[in-house]
Amino acid sequence: MRAYYYDNLPGDQRLPHDYVPSRLVSKEILDALNVKYWVIPVEGHEPKVDALAKERGYKNRDLINVSKDGMGEIYEEKIKTFFQEHMHEDEEIRYVLSGSGFFDVRETPTDQWIRLAVEPGDLVVIPAGIYHRFTLDEANNIKAMRLFQDEPKWIPYNRSEETDVNPHRVQYLQSVGVGA
Repeated sequence: MRAYYYDNLPGDQRLPHDYVPSRLVSKEILDALNVKYWVIPVEGHEPKVDALAKERGYKNRDLINVSKDGMGEIYEEKIKTFFQEHMHEDEEIRYVLSGSGFFDVRETPTDQWIRLAVEPGDLVVIPAGIYHRFTLDEANNIKAMRLFQDEPKWIPYNRSEETDVNPHRVQYLQSVGVGA
């Protein structure tokens, strides 16, 4: 996984949006935001992903194929939905099996976007309460395993005054040393 600051220039969300020169983001910054990641080679990944799932309490999983072929007529609508800034009340865990894409997370307290370029073998944990979004890159295809701590659910709460005071958001902010 490659992490860098998003350039915020207008244009296709599927482009890299990287500064020139690139402004890389360190593991220490991601750790401070509680964003976790591992690289687990796809070939023979099952025992390593299973061990990590057991260690972190992930009880359920499924596969998602975000592509025109995999999603059919809802593809364009879903891509727009995924790219709306939102948070979840649960961790978002993705292990990339094929293809590639971008997770963007808000750095706190600067509110800058950090782009996480993911590819096969990357396992990313986006913490509950962090504002983020997702998009494919120009290849328009990613197949990922979604892991869940409980029953599979994916409820996005778009950024608003209401989500700013959501208990999961407040807890996240406190966990990264922001807020009361």
